Amino acid sequence: MGRTEPHMEVQESPRHLELLAQAQRGEHGAREELIRQFKPFILRVLSQRSGRFVQQGQDEEISIGLMAFDEAINSYDPQKSGSFLAFAETVIKRRLIDYYRKEQRGNKVIPLSGLGQEEEDGLVVAERMTMHQAMLQHQLEQERLERREEIVAYSKLLARFQISFRELPEICPKHADARANALAAARLVAERPELRQHLLNRGELPLKELTELVEVSRKTLERQRKYIIAIALILIYDFSYLKEYVQ
Repeated sequence: MGRTEPHMEVQESPRHLELLAQAQRGEHGAREELIRQFKPFILRVLSQRSGRFVQQGQDEEISIGLMAFDEAINSYDPQKSGSFLAFAETVIKRRLIDYYRKEQRGNKVIPLSGLGQEEEDGLVVAERMTMHQAMLQHQLEQERLERREEIVAYSKLLARFQISFRELPEICPKHADARANALAAARLVAERPELRQHLLNRGELPLKELTELVEVSRKTLERQRKYIIAIALILIYDFSYLKEYVQ
């Protein structure tokens, strides 16, 4: 993936206000043109609030931002809200908070609250904290889901070798030295192409080759067979969360 450049700033102009008035009167073309011209502004707000550069086709926040901007066009009242861009930024920001909360709370929708304009450095301090907490909760929930998906995929892979995920604590060597030797054997299987292919193609450990490479007996390798295979599969398929336990 290439380096993402910062989104360019777009200034509000009389032409934009004219397009806004036309869009509020129901002129679809004016609405589309307004959204097109302010898309860099939308991306900038989303990037600032999410703490990273969002990208078209990859981040759900894009859809949230576009819908929020469309909502701002419908709701904007110059007599009550002042600058349209300030109003739109507030709507985008709060809809993004709603999105993170919705993700974290299992699709429970949080309604848009009153659109106050009292801000410090462009952002209410309390809302900055809310955004941070919502993002953190969203990240934790995403990590939990990814971890669960990884365990499911790993469990299916283990089943091909007649190993159950639930039996892993039982087959783990009890002594630290034995675990270290088994881990060393598993790393050799994962790192050496000929050993790796033997395991994946035949569904068994390359015991003869391993015996020549490690300082333990073939009998010990046979006794630790399931554990070595289980660890080797984590390393071969690069299960990121499970690798934390290996390391």
